[in-house]
Amino acid sequence: QVQLMESGGGLVRAGGSLRLSCAASETLFLLDTMGWFRQPPGKQREFVATITKGGRIDYADSVQDRFTISRDNAKNTVYLHMNNLKPEDTAVYYCVADNEWHGGADEYDLWGQGTQVTVSS
Repeated sequence: QVQLMESGGGLVRAGGSLRLSCAASETLFLLDTMGWFRQPPGKQREFVATITKGGRIDYADSVQDRFTISRDNAKNTVYLHMNNLKPEDTAVYYCVADNEWHGGADEYDLWGQGTQVTVSS
């Protein structure tokens, strides 16, 4: 069973940056799609970004042009670079992975435990 472990969350002021990392317990070659979802306080979980093995990248409109997703198969790791953070980006961020791309639907098979990102105004 592949396990996903997120890191890099924390507290940052509005306008600041953070980089989240998600390390998989085995080669990413076996995982077609990796990505990120988030759950703001008191709200439902929502799609953030995904990246496929073939290079397809998708972003939620709310993070387009501010967040960048990338993957390093040699390190079994996917990253989320978050710039110009806003208070509404405050959420628990979850890493996801699957052998299929499910778009923005939260139907991915594998989920990490989550890492908290808090953006102060």
